[in-house]
Amino acid sequence: MPILHTLQRLDNGLASLERMLAMALTAAIALIMMAQVILRYFFNAPLFWAEEVAAQLLVFLTLVGTSLLLQNQQLVNIDFLPRALSQRNQHFLFALLGVGMLILVLFLTKLGWEWIQRPDVRLEMGATTQLPRWYNYSVLPIVFACMAFHQLIIIAKHIQQAFQKES
Repeated sequence: MPILHTLQRLDNGLASLERMLAMALTAAIALIMMAQVILRYFFNAPLFWAEEVAAQLLVFLTLVGTSLLLQNQQLVNIDFLPRALSQRNQHFLFALLGVGMLILVLFLTKLGWEWIQRPDVRLEMGATTQLPRWYNYSVLPIVFACMAFHQLIIIAKHIQQAFQKES
């Protein structure tokens, strides 16, 4: 299936971008917090915004990491039922469960977009940075959209493998 192969390459490319972003976010958190410690305890001049920014970056990192876990199919799961099924039926079950997950992630994406469009959310400002918080909140629907793409590819792989086992 050449279309699936192309989509898998796009999925792997997206995962590579997410990996790089996760590494950059981790480095940024470490640098900000190290600078905060050095400036606070050695120079008595703390960065007043460090904790707020570090917390936001940690949330971003958690979301991006969850998307990577989904793409690598490393989320926690209970597998006693699939183990009792044949290989073919396992793939059908995983595809069916994947459709449920896809619907959930798409719903969360929709809710996220609607949330950041609300006027009260658009007006909310960061406590120390005084930047609009909707910039931070927009990460949520973006990551959920990435997760939906990853999930779509996983479903397609399971369907393909279910029918390959048949022949």
